[in-house]
Amino acid sequence: MALLKQWHDMAYSETANKGDLQRLWADYFQKEKEIYTKLLENPEEVVKGTVKELAEKFDVDIMTMIGFLDGINESLKVVNPIDEMEEDTEVSLDFDNELLYMNMVGAGADWLYELEEWEDIFDEEKRKELYRIQKVSTTIVKGAKTYPNDPCPCGSGKKYKKCCGKK
Repeated sequence: MALLKQWHDMAYSETANKGDLQRLWADYFQKEKEIYTKLLENPEEVVKGTVKELAEKFDVDIMTMIGFLDGINESLKVVNPIDEMEEDTEVSLDFDNELLYMNMVGAGADWLYELEEWEDIFDEEKRKELYRIQKVSTTIVKGAKTYPNDPCPCGSGKKYKKCCGKK
């Protein structure tokens, strides 16, 4: 079984005890914070190795490292083969600083985007700009309500009730 599936089955279990899941996530978030702290101390260094080697390097178990790799994957310059990863899969943590910061903001992970290590990477003005860009890009704007006698928004020229609004 692929490691990512094992991680998802464990971390997102519908049948697990809620208290156990809360403890799992609390422990994971603490370890995740420690890994990011180390990575952000030297953001230009590209950390590479097998999944197992990185787990040992950051002093976490394999499942925690898989969860971490799953979380950081969208922020990497070249994504890792997350779906097929095994312990001996070579991976890289070559992340894009701006993208990583914005993805942390998008995930609502204030314990990560407020790490003091970001202060050495971006000044306060840049962090505020990236925060704003991320928040604006995820804002959902609802369109005006379509009423039955309005022209159909699909562009057919028919009334909404005679086209896409038909029951």
